[in-house]
Amino acid sequence: MLQFFENFSSAFKLRGSLFVFLLPLVVFLGDARIQRAPISGDEISETYNKYYNYNELTERLQQLARRYPSIANLSSVGQSVEGRELWVMRVTVDPDKDTPGKPKFKYVGNMHGDETVSRQVLVYLVEYLLAQYGEDPRVTALVNTTDIYIMPSMNPDGFERSKEGDCPGDNGGRNNARHKDLNRSFPDQYDGTTEDADSVPEVMAVIRWIQEKKFVLSGNLHGGTVVASYPFDDSAKHQRQGFYSQSADDALFRYLALVYSQNHPVMKTGKPNCPEDTSETFEDGITNGAHWYDVPGGMQDYNYIHGNCLEITMELSCCKHPHSNELRKEWDLNRESLLAYMEKVHIGVRGFVRDAISGAPLSSVSIVVAGIRHNLTTAKYGDYYRLLLPGTYNITAVAAGHLSKTIRNVQVIEGEATELNFTLAPLVDKSVMNVSVDTTSMPARAHQQNTTVKPSISSPTEPVLPEENKSHAPVHPPVHQPQEFRHHNYADMELFLRKYSSEFPSITHLHSIGRSVENRELFVMVISDNPSVHEHGEPEFKYVGNMHGNEVVGRELLLNLIEYLCLNYGTDPEVTELVNNTRIHIMPSMNPDGYEVAREGDVQGYKGRNNSNNFDLNRNFPDQFVNITEPRQPETIAVMNWLKMVPFVLSANLHGGSLVVNYPFDDDTDGNSHYSKSPDDAVFQQVSRAYSQENPLMHEGHPCKDLYSEDFFQDGITNGAQWYSVPGGMQDWNYVNTNCFEVTIELSCIKYPMARELPQYWEQNHRGLLQFIHQVHTGVKGTVSDIGDGSGIPNATISVEGIKHNVTTAHAGDYWRLLVPGTYSVTASAHGYKPVTILATVSKDRAEIVDFRLTRLYQDGNGQTPSGPYPTQNPSEKELQSLIKELSLGQGLEQLVSSSATDSSFRYRSSRDLSAFLRGLTLNFPKITFLHSLGQSVEFRTIWALEISNKPTEAEPSEPKIRFVAGIHGNAPVGTEMLLEFAAFLCINYGKNPANHITKLINSTRILIVPSVNPDGREQAVEKQCTSAQGKTNANGKDLDTDFFGNASQRVVEPQPETKSMMNFIMNNKFTLSVALDGGSLVVTYPYDKPVQTVENEGTLKYLASVYASNHPKMHLGDTACSNNVQMGSVPDGVMRAAERQSHMGSMKDFSMDFGNCPEITVYTGCCLFPPADQLATLWAENKKALLSMLVEVHKGVRGVVRDKKGKPIVGAIIVINGGMRVYSTEGGYFHALLAPGSHNVEAVADGYQQKHQKAVVSSYEAARFILFEFDVDNTIFGLEREFVVASAAASMTALVVTAFIIWCVCAAKSSRQKDGFHRLRQHREDYDDEIRLASMGSKKSLLANEFQDESESDEETLYANKI
Repeated sequence: MLQFFENFSSAFKLRGSLFVFLLPLVVFLGDARIQRAPISGDEISETYNKYYNYNELTERLQQLARRYPSIANLSSVGQSVEGRELWVMRVTVDPDKDTPGKPKFKYVGNMHGDETVSRQVLVYLVEYLLAQYGEDPRVTALVNTTDIYIMPSMNPDGFERSKEGDCPGDNGGRNNARHKDLNRSFPDQYDGTTEDADSVPEVMAVIRWIQEKKFVLSGNLHGGTVVASYPFDDSAKHQRQGFYSQSADDALFRYLALVYSQNHPVMKTGKPNCPEDTSETFEDGITNGAHWYDVPGGMQDYNYIHGNCLEITMELSCCKHPHSNELRKEWDLNRESLLAYMEKVHIGVRGFVRDAISGAPLSSVSIVVAGIRHNLTTAKYGDYYRLLLPGTYNITAVAAGHLSKTIRNVQVIEGEATELNFTLAPLVDKSVMNVSVDTTSMPARAHQQNTTVKPSISSPTEPVLPEENKSHAPVHPPVHQPQEFRHHNYADMELFLRKYSSEFPSITHLHSIGRSVENRELFVMVISDNPSVHEHGEPEFKYVGNMHGNEVVGRELLLNLIEYLCLNYGTDPEVTELVNNTRIHIMPSMNPDGYEVAREGDVQGYKGRNNSNNFDLNRNFPDQFVNITEPRQPETIAVMNWLKMVPFVLSANLHGGSLVVNYPFDDDTDGNSHYSKSPDDAVFQQVSRAYSQENPLMHEGHPCKDLYSEDFFQDGITNGAQWYSVPGGMQDWNYVNTNCFEVTIELSCIKYPMARELPQYWEQNHRGLLQFIHQVHTGVKGTVSDIGDGSGIPNATISVEGIKHNVTTAHAGDYWRLLVPGTYSVTASAHGYKPVTILATVSKDRAEIVDFRLTRLYQDGNGQTPSGPYPTQNPSEKELQSLIKELSLGQGLEQLVSSSATDSSFRYRSSRDLSAFLRGLTLNFPKITFLHSLGQSVEFRTIWALEISNKPTEAEPSEPKIRFVAGIHGNAPVGTEMLLEFAAFLCINYGKNPANHITKLINSTRILIVPSVNPDGREQAVEKQCTSAQGKTNANGKDLDTDFFGNASQRVVEPQPETKSMMNFIMNNKFTLSVALDGGSLVVTYPYDKPVQTVENEGTLKYLASVYASNHPKMHLGDTACSNNVQMGSVPDGVMRAAERQSHMGSMKDFSMDFGNCPEITVYTGCCLFPPADQLATLWAENKKALLSMLVEVHKGVRGVVRDKKGKPIVGAIIVINGGMRVYSTEGGYFHALLAPGSHNVEAVADGYQQKHQKAVVSSYEAARFILFEFDVDNTIFGLEREFVVASAAASMTALVVTAFIIWCVCAAKSSRQKDGFHRLRQHREDYDDEIRLASMGSKKSLLANEFQDESESDEETLYANKI
């Protein structure tokens, strides 16, 4: 075709007159070619039975690139000696763009031209990735998240000379066309450059490619044996064989090589059995390169030393150029290894490095890992990817012209990479560089072997810093002081905050935690080098101002502080250090409504003190000593929710009206003014003095002499209750209910001073504000991690001997515990782990790092702790466990809610509309929904159940099954609308992208939603009736929640049709959990509704209810009083036993427990039974997260399989939990029981088998622990060994036979005398028969009488007697 166009061009130059005639022909031919090419490419399928020469390879790759343009791009990185292109296929989403955030991976094949298997295998890999994208979730995820480059042939010239069937490579082709071995031609770390660039253009092209792309991980595919080889490939002495040349990342390289070898059926044996050397073996199928044989100038070492990239070499086949009929086998052997190895590009640590002032990405920044003498650098977008094994690391970012930053105790876990972003502050004089690495004292001595007080993979050596960065201290400019001193009303304050958020985006994050009564935002400005997320090991600090609206100095000082921190970051060392190492949250005004009505010049007044509902916010928090009866205010609720979401360590609440630092406790049981000492009294005094001593007037202790002449505070600090009692205060609530230590700072004698006086308040207080932030870096801090996999343990308890106040770890296992100087015994404990105690010595000005590594209380079926690893899991199980953990910790569930929003239009639906809505879901989402009819109501309305699952028509007994029910009372239809919206929410968000959490939850759960149990009652109910009973009952006037089995007064009454439908539904499905929605209160109840003395497994039932309440923004606060019903007062955590709310018999909840073996909680969504429709959107927003939390919770507890030794599942085995609660194994032998966090005894019992026992530890954030019960046949009879019983029985039978024989002999000897006896017996036979008949008639009469005997037990009582 090329020759045709060349001839045509020549002809065109000679005969222009032919142009008009030939042009249509050319266009026609060209169009035909263009139209046929994709079709031809589509029709060609891989045969796996031939080698592609250069032209065929080129055509094949071009066809694939044309066919998959959205994920494939073909390019050349250079040419060989003979001018052949070095083709590279790039496979990723948007392959024409360079998207930051995706690590770059490469495979290079056919470096030695006669080692040909790699060339074909990589072509097959390209086709496999392209064809399976969108079909195979694994491939789709890999292509979506990875920038993949595949070079099938680095030496196309050599391949053309190689001969098929040449196994040892005798026919040439190994080297390039200038006879150079390309794998001996790269610059060597010991010998430098040894080859002329012109002789190895292939090597030069690849070097340029490596330097440009900043690859993260690579594989170099060869042939000649079967093994994975890792760096270094040579050593300084160049010993031919047997010298192990270890790199700084030796353990990581071994792991990566094992990933490839252990997924290759032949390689993993370590015995390639190659004809050239049948005795050659490699342990685990891997080897250090130099230990195998010395290879100077190798490509894998160049990648590691000069290219930012970790590369290993894979030898794929004994025969270098096998016959083509072997290719399919080689592809099958290597496919899984190729994919598994690629996936490892996503382990370790990844992130971005940006400039602190401009936010611009910083390239060529050195990423230094303490203890590993090998650095890498960031790419052009500031992104980096540092592959690491699981563990704890100290990582430093070093850039010329910037202050370096070290982040300590970075947790790397197995699986996806830990995200770690750096923001580096620039120096004024960029010719100098200050390397600032965090320092800590030497570790305290532990008295537990598995405990450390330093990072587990840290080293006493300093990080490896680039020589050019080692310089002098920086030159710092003068400190910028705030310039804006005025009173800021709400609008002015909002603009101020938005201004600084916009001007300093890299260190600020402005958000609102809620709204005031009058709908003003409660703004919080976060200032840190990575302000939008919690960084592992970095403490959270907060200032709250203007809680009393007319006490305004704190409000203005916090705005000044925001300005000061932003303007001085990167130039002032103190500010830069604080911002880099602390996440500082500043709320200038907690009471913006009160501020708007307060007036300048107010000295001692109260106007504006309270919120718009006229409640004092500092008397509105739950109190440990006093019952606060006032309704919880929206400002209070917002702050409480905020504190539950962020692991704050230290805080100050800024007030006015005096000049003193006030510390807990603020009140006591008797309400009088006297010292109320907290367990951490010494710490509170220390942090209080840290502030007061920076304010001379405060420290003097005689403030406000003109106003309060009698006040005296030693050192300017006071215990709150000793000053005066404050029940319901915020500082005490912080300390008692969270990890946060809070004090109250009174900043001014005058509550609302004149604006001209504001500069003097800044002058008096700005040093104290900074010094108080420093206090968050005292005491002890560290990480509590699992000794097995290195993952952080959330919610672990940190206790200090002698101090009766514990703190808990954050979601990544990091903690902070404020302490005064001294030596302490510190213990870390967690559910399912052995506690560990160490001694730690605390100094004055810094926090001691005390890390804990805990060992699981994991036991096997014999109750023994195994020495080996935990049971292995398949990838889908690991993915589910990772998902459950992610959604159970931190902001995982909150992020899922915010990222899965749907457009909603709320209204109340009639029964007909409800049916149409459900049918619409099944029509629009047929693959994941199925609509079941459970029965009909009295008035013949259908009771529907919508099933949502990835396989709704197939039985999947291994998956947990959850039931959502609403509308049992027709006059409370909010639950119905919530469940309809919930169903739509799940369906709409299913399958949006491969990583969608909703998709994963649906794929692993069977969800059944019954939106309306009582459709007849719903038709009778009236909107906006908060207390009306109209519609509560069904059409027969029956309250359905009193009609389920269990009520003695109903034993002879036929159940209502709605009840019967639900009873059958409950009994015929093995549900794991049920959630029922009702109305009229704001609380969650757990079984039982009937009055019982004790509730079996109450801890678990209460825990399940608390999970829902804790994910509801109001319910968990416990302020659930409703004036329109029986629920009055505060309910702790928003959870109560159902019978305590309103005891009654025959409830659906009790039936589900007793006969369905399924725990059910009832959620009362609000005080009003039938609120206006315009409130539904708010109610949905309040309940969405909580409903999703139940989908997560149903995957926890314990689950497992019961089977016999032959692997046969045992159905109907009884699983006894803690000696009481029972569940049964179902189809496939599966069982699942939800349990509260903690340690539980689990027993399995089945007829004919020996009883089995295990101990299971349940976590609040981990997926269900899997338990396998393998039964042995029960070899005991009456408690004795079967063999003994059988032997004894045989002996007894023998004795009986012998005895019978002796008796027979005796009887035979007396036979003559016996004849006379028989003769007399016959004479009386008729009399004997009469006696027999009479006896028989009497027996039948007795049985007949018993047949009609009245029994006291009814069917229902019999059912209860046999209940579980």
